Amino acid sequence: MKPGEKLISILNRIDGRGYKAYLDLKGSYDFNSFTLFIDHVQRDPFASPSLLMIEIPDHSFPPDLYQNKTRKIALEDYISRSFAEGIKRKVKGRKGSGKSGILRIDQGGQEVIERSCVNINPHILEIRFELGLPARGRRIMGKEAQRLLTQVLPDIVSSSCFYENLHAEEIARHVQCYENAEHIRDQLIREELVAFIATGSILPRESGISPKPLPRAVAFKSPDTLTVSLETADGNLVQGMGIPEGVTLIVGGGYHGKSTLLQAIELGVYNHIPGDGRELVITREDAVKIRAEDGRRIEKVDVSSFIHQPPGIKDTSNFSTENASGSTSQAANIIEALEAGSKLLLFDEDTSATNFMIRDERMQRLVNKEKEPITPFIDRVGELYHEHGVSTVLVMGGSGDYFQEANTVIMMDNYQPRDVTLASRKIAQEMPINRKAEAPGKFHYQKRYPHPESIQPYKGRKLKLDSRGISTLMIGTSMIDLSWVEQLVESSQTRAIGYALYQLTRYNTGPQPSLTVKNVLDKLDEEINRKGLDFLAPPGRKHPHNLARPRRYEIVAALNRLRSCKMNM
Repeated sequence: MKPGEKLISILNRIDGRGYKAYLDLKGSYDFNSFTLFIDHVQRDPFASPSLLMIEIPDHSFPPDLYQNKTRKIALEDYISRSFAEGIKRKVKGRKGSGKSGILRIDQGGQEVIERSCVNINPHILEIRFELGLPARGRRIMGKEAQRLLTQVLPDIVSSSCFYENLHAEEIARHVQCYENAEHIRDQLIREELVAFIATGSILPRESGISPKPLPRAVAFKSPDTLTVSLETADGNLVQGMGIPEGVTLIVGGGYHGKSTLLQAIELGVYNHIPGDGRELVITREDAVKIRAEDGRRIEKVDVSSFIHQPPGIKDTSNFSTENASGSTSQAANIIEALEAGSKLLLFDEDTSATNFMIRDERMQRLVNKEKEPITPFIDRVGELYHEHGVSTVLVMGGSGDYFQEANTVIMMDNYQPRDVTLASRKIAQEMPINRKAEAPGKFHYQKRYPHPESIQPYKGRKLKLDSRGISTLMIGTSMIDLSWVEQLVESSQTRAIGYALYQLTRYNTGPQPSLTVKNVLDKLDEEINRKGLDFLAPPGRKHPHNLARPRRYEIVAALNRLRSCKMNM
């Protein structure tokens, strides 16, 4: 039988019929060099596109390109981008009504993230993608479907999925770029660093809505006193600014690059594609951006180290609210990040609650401590590092009170960093402040135990897990707002978070949960590491095609913002 002949026969038979006749296409089709699987067929041209997969048994990619997890992720990312480029070359717009003719794969952006659309091993290469089966109105366009499935698709597969038809040097560069970043990240803890920004990096982005590098931007240059040399995976040494563990302030005038540097650091938890400018901006993987988040829900969080007996509330060691204030939400965000395992907190004064960050001497004189329930972060930041090993990187352009707490102070001057640590210490000595430390006791928090049945992923009898862009997640009848979870970068991560929350319903069953939040996240990470992202898919949703791996910190952020979620302490 000729390649695709079985498929052509079915399409000829159903041409012009009602759209549901496309259901006859479910199954597998041999194209000699690959096998096409049609896993799910949409029931309407206006519904989400159909789900397809190809398997290539003899892909010819050299084994050294996917010999370990690191290189495998990078190669799979490259193949997904190559497939997307093939679509762009071969498919020009929609063909028919609704989503007719749409052909797409879950291609990444500037970040390289483990995803489910491509899977390679020594025996097989899998590519998962979507196709809007073409229709005029709600009548099948059989000839156009034939063209897409038996001509366009094989051309895309041939040009983008076979090693001999690709640029070997470009593939090697893509894989090496990712591996170099991972190798440097592995050195950070050993070198007692929290982040590394290579000299020559391009930090500014094209615009607020474009993550691409700003053309003709000023390249980053490390100050001599903070310059370190780290080794890349290919044996070369790269120089750049190493931010030490401890309390680091980023200061400087407005519009000089303070927030730009912090944003690069917060997204340095991901590796980036060649040409992004941030290929060697590397942050420890446990970094969490902390901000105020008015209106968010809090479920039984021990915020007593920051908020102590506000009016009408006697006990904040078991604090819950449906509508948190800025300071209370920021306190909860810190505790939740630490509870999940973070040892690196990132702050920007622009998105922080002022009364949570600082309370100066004059305000202390005017408003007695007995009337102020908030312990400002300045009175905990040093203790967090010295007693708990939690480092902080903080953009602070408006208050010098933090100078006496800082281990490192970096001034941004026209997008270039200067080490002003000694100057800031001199100022702190010459201009001492007389504010009183107001922490009522040692920093602490209580562990929480999530109730899995409170996640409620069903709407009636139907499993409801859906993302709407990056910032909105639907779980059952609940909507989770992730707008201020700033280290999410893809809607495919948000979708995967929904699937992860579904999987959490299998843990901690019983009237008295025995697993803490950290235990649950550890268990989930272990299963994903062992089984891959396919593990997240609920029953009946085989071959998930559009998942990108979220970090544990974004998964728990969604859990903490789920309004039905219940916790024990």
